[in-house]
Parts: sequence; C-alpha cells; structure tokens
Amino acid sequence: MRPTRAAILAAALVAAGVGTFSGVATADPDTPEPTPAAPAPDPNAPPAPAPAAPAGALATSIDHDGTFVVGKDIAPGTYASAGPVGNGACYWKRIGDDQNPIIDNAMTKKAQTVAIEPTDKAFKTSGCQPWAQTDAPPDAQAQGGLLPALIAGGQLRGMLGTLNNGARQYDGSQVPTP
Repeated sequence: MRPTRAAILAAALVAAGVGTFSGVATADPDTPEPTPAAPAPDPNAPPAPAPAAPAGALATSIDHDGTFVVGKDIAPGTYASAGPVGNGACYWKRIGDDQNPIIDNAMTKKAQTVAIEPTDKAFKTSGCQPWAQTDAPPDAQAQGGLLPALIAGGQLRGMLGTLNNGARQYDGSQVPTP
C-alpha cells in the first residue's frame, strides 16, 4: 500500500505539532531553571577579610596590654581589674586630647576600678590582670591613693602650670621648662 499525499501531510503535521508542544513544555515558567555551580575558590587567592563587627558591638573587656581607642576598640564605661599580674605593678591611664593628655592614671599593686568616659580618647593598660566592664562605682582610693582622689594627674599639671605662670608674673623670673 502506497502512502497517499494526505497521509504524508497528516504525519508531517503531527510531527511538527509534537515538536512545538515539547518546546512549550520546556519553557514552562513554573519549572525552575537549574542554577549554575559556583566556581571553585582559587587556592592562590588572598584570604577574604573577616566580616566587620556589627555596629555598636565594642569590646567590654580588655585581656592584654595595649592602648585602646574609646568608641572604636572599647566601649566607654566602668571597668575593673583584679590588679597586677604576678608580683609586678598594674599601670593604667586614661588619655585625653593634646591639651590634657593624661586625664587620670595609676601604678599600683591593688585591684582597680576605672571609669572610662565617652570623651576619653584612649585607655592604656600594662601589667594588669584582665579588665571587664562592671556596675561597681570607681573607687578613688584604689586608683592610686588619696592624692589622685583629690587631684587627677592632668589637673595637678594644670594647677602647677598656673602657679608657675603666677610666679613668673609676680617677680619677672623665668621658670625653666622641662
């Protein structure tokens, strides 16, 4: 039996329809497209930087010697240390601006509690056990004795400067500068 022209035409239309239909099925928007695989990391590439700490997440403890910028490295607040490491001395200082570089400081063998103000530029510690933020009030007696409780280091320097200037104006003598 010989195929007729109509049968050949019908077979061609069916084949064309199946191809069109299958093309529509592959373009179905409900079917997710496969995602390409991520490229393998380059073993020779430099390491990625560590993620930044969340805003407002400043350290509230200090576990090693150094100078720490207030508001950048450490949060302002009241900090306490159990005192010096071993038989040494614990030294700390609150650092201000150029006009008042030492706001307060102490070198002691006793436990310390220090109020680091938001206006302080930095806090330096050396030879002290770890510092941690506390709710305890700063103890002026523990910060180096009675004199620092009455007159902070920077204030004493300013008072002496005023006295020297007054003496210079009184008798015209020159006070030697260090």
